[in-house]
Amino acid sequence: MRKLLTSLLITAACAVQAQYPITPVPFTSVKVSDAFWSPRLKASREVTIPLAFSKCEETGRYRNFEIAARQLAGENTEDVKVGGFSFDDTDVYKTIEGASYILQTYPDKQLAEYIDSVLAIVAKGQEPDGYLYTARTMNPKHPHEWAGSKRWEKVEILSHEFYNLGHMLEAACAHYQATGKRNFLDIAIRYADCVEKAVGPGANQLHLVPGHQIAEMGLCKLYLVTGERKYLNLAKYFLDMRGKTARKDAYSQAHKPVTEQDEAVGHAVRAEYMYSGMADVAALTGDSSYIKAIDKIWNNIVNKKLYITGGVGARHAGEAFGADYELPNASAYCETCAQIGNVYTNYRLFLLHGFSCYYDILERTLYNALISGVSIEGDGFFYPNPLSCREESKYARQPWFGCACCPSNICRFIPSLPGYIYATKRNTLYVNLFMGNTATIKVDGRPITIQQETQYPADGDVKITLKKGGGKFAMYIRVPSWVTGKITPQSLYRYADGKHLSYSIKVNGKLQETISGAMINGYAVVERKWKKGDVVDVHFDMEPRLVVADKRVTADRGRVAVERGPLVYCAEWPDNEADISTYLLNQQPQLQVGAQPITITEGHTVTPITANAQSLSYGTDGRLHTTDRTLTLIPYYAWDHRGQKGGMDVWLPIDIKAASATHIKAEKQADNGFFGK
Repeated sequence: MRKLLTSLLITAACAVQAQYPITPVPFTSVKVSDAFWSPRLKASREVTIPLAFSKCEETGRYRNFEIAARQLAGENTEDVKVGGFSFDDTDVYKTIEGASYILQTYPDKQLAEYIDSVLAIVAKGQEPDGYLYTARTMNPKHPHEWAGSKRWEKVEILSHEFYNLGHMLEAACAHYQATGKRNFLDIAIRYADCVEKAVGPGANQLHLVPGHQIAEMGLCKLYLVTGERKYLNLAKYFLDMRGKTARKDAYSQAHKPVTEQDEAVGHAVRAEYMYSGMADVAALTGDSSYIKAIDKIWNNIVNKKLYITGGVGARHAGEAFGADYELPNASAYCETCAQIGNVYTNYRLFLLHGFSCYYDILERTLYNALISGVSIEGDGFFYPNPLSCREESKYARQPWFGCACCPSNICRFIPSLPGYIYATKRNTLYVNLFMGNTATIKVDGRPITIQQETQYPADGDVKITLKKGGGKFAMYIRVPSWVTGKITPQSLYRYADGKHLSYSIKVNGKLQETISGAMINGYAVVERKWKKGDVVDVHFDMEPRLVVADKRVTADRGRVAVERGPLVYCAEWPDNEADISTYLLNQQPQLQVGAQPITITEGHTVTPITANAQSLSYGTDGRLHTTDRTLTLIPYYAWDHRGQKGGMDVWLPIDIKAASATHIKAEKQADNGFFGK
């Protein structure tokens, strides 16, 4: 009887559960088979995730849980020195999350069993009331120096107890969705319940907010999985209280209540995680004050603080957003974790509003600033992602970091990509990303199976075939902003080559006349009664484009960038005869797609773009000489795969007077920064 009542209560909770206005198509419904992305997924499975698991073992991440278990069993662990970072547990959680996603693309019994074995270790480190934070449990009398003398004492500063909770919830929900097993979900629920009991608006509760945000996102996800409203309420409480507790600094976005914020400030990862949580709460509660605030913040980012690569977070100091239009190139920080956070924010804003502009930014970040953070082989990582580099800068991907948040974040993000391709709303199917896949989706309650075939981003042709099912519904096909000619809403960047690209859509070979020029929220719409075997052929013109920045971006004055499709290009030393810092583009550059691909790594080639230019040098007579050159560019994500013997630049000088006058002023030398949380 008790089980029956519990089941009925859960069913009732889910029946009234709030959902996003747009329904995501989960990663479990999509199988990717794509020329560009499948090798990335394969590298995640075969290289990145095994590497991360091995690092968890090598660096004592698992041992922390084992020591905590010993202490809970009554063993004296007072001689244990708690080292590392207070958030080291999250590397285990994030790697399990990525491994769970990858199981959908590559079913692997051995990997599933390994995850279960790790979760058995994790479970033993959980305290009886659900508290799970090895940095304290290992040695309660002498916990990690960031943890404080008792629970939650320093949660707003350095302990990261709520940060650990957030990553645990994200991972546990992914594991449950991928496998159907509750072993991780139950661990996470117990910790969430422990926090929910201790922290909140009640008179006998603590009034605290996370020092490092992400619990808000994780709690919203747990709400969606369980239907338990208390988790959504706690997420909203954490946000409602921000700026109203002891912590009131801009670095942690606590300088004012979140609904009064209108500018992206402070630590970029914390910020993007909070903005994602705000978008979640806005979408799931319909709170208009949240919707207005997150919309203002998004507009500030995309119109004043976004790199051409889709990167965010300009400053090494504080790993932070800079002032409006503060977008230096050589000293750009653009932490990999912040780029993942930027994708999360834009994805949730799409689920809230249904506009393609959020996916335009998401795609820009994804194909450039985000995947730059991991090598093509999957075994080298950037913490910062600069847009300019010189040989003496010593920027190079590293095999791992002591503070491993970026590599483990890459572990969890890349395998989750199948869940970003499609979405639905009643009788509407959104096609948001273009990559080869087969997906089974319910549209207006009817299951259909569609197949997408494409060489994107190598070209702009996409074939969508209805393999099973049918019925009347509308297919919303995103027309990327690089096609329509508007990079950002308010011209932070704009095309400067006078080209006008077009697109076409055919259904079963017939051009869709109703699509010519008319779009809804950035989507070309094909509405019809579909039947099995219907084929939609999409063509986007894809040409090299010249980009200029708003003049208020001083670092880019007198310079241009080059794009083709969703890819931003850069000049790198191996492809050019002279030091690239000596190149000056022709005032009327002729951009050409290279006839021969360039091999970046074994098995991976890229299509170059060339431009006419001159290199400058001093002759033996002391006079300045110019030499006609062909400047060769490659996609930005592919740089630093061939050794560090020279430079790289995204923004290329075209006006020598303007470029040289502003370069020294705009570019500050990057400090070493603190590659941590």
